[in-house]
Amino acid sequence: MHAKSSALADNATVLRYALVAPAVFIILMIGLYPFIKLAATSVQDITMFGADRSFQGFKHYARLMEDDRLWEAIWHTTVFTAIALPIELILGYLLALLFLHPLPFRRTLIAIILLPTVISPIVAGATWRLMLDQRFGPINQMIGWIVGGEVEILWTINPTFVWPAVLAAEVWQWTPFMFLILLAALSNVDTEQLEAAEIDGAGPWTVFRKILLPAILPVVVIAVLIRGLDLVRVFDVIWTMTQGGPGTRTETISIYAYQMAFREFEVSYSSAIAFFVIVLLTVIVIAALRRVELAR
Repeated sequence: MHAKSSALADNATVLRYALVAPAVFIILMIGLYPFIKLAATSVQDITMFGADRSFQGFKHYARLMEDDRLWEAIWHTTVFTAIALPIELILGYLLALLFLHPLPFRRTLIAIILLPTVISPIVAGATWRLMLDQRFGPINQMIGWIVGGEVEILWTINPTFVWPAVLAAEVWQWTPFMFLILLAALSNVDTEQLEAAEIDGAGPWTVFRKILLPAILPVVVIAVLIRGLDLVRVFDVIWTMTQGGPGTRTETISIYAYQMAFREFEVSYSSAIAFFVIVLLTVIVIAALRRVELAR
């Protein structure tokens, strides 16, 4: 009897693995194969002048360590992420607090706020470029009405204003994403605790630190990781608005890798850049997740 039960259990285990195997195989082919191909290409020498697929060592990795333009792109990406992410998080949280309470036309307003997230980043970038146009854009015209005179701000050309312009487009499009996630998290907070805190005379900061933040922290961490990784690979909006210019002023990692691969045809070198960035981000994400787990 025991042997029969053991055989049935073994058959059930084999059946489970057999059912899961096709999905695992597809996931590995979609995710793992490109990663291996990327690593292999990074140690070859594929350029516009030829394709030497023999092992070339790690000369491309040595080159990227001395590439000032690459490190400038990494710096641009880091600063852009460090500024855009907190702004989106804070604005999303404030909007979520506002819509946590009953409001007239609440569902309609939420749907309108979420509209930017369903727009293609290419379309969003092109729209903002038109809005910031010196001759035909409404932004300069509205500023001119406020200051009482003609305003000539070359938003996507002047090095002083190009980053605020790109930042405004990015924050406009993705703050609703943070708003929606934080609204869902805040909606699940125990209202009895909030009412008890209000009766006890707790201030807004105390309520946030003692009740709201512990309740929504897991959701906040996931939202920050998703948006942080998305900001690190930002390409569409910046490429549409500035193409990394003026000069290399707004060149991010993704734009630089694209330039190397499809403008300079340095395929192996761009693969080394991509592989390096993937490994670096993996280490950062693992460290962040471990820190969150230790903080619990």
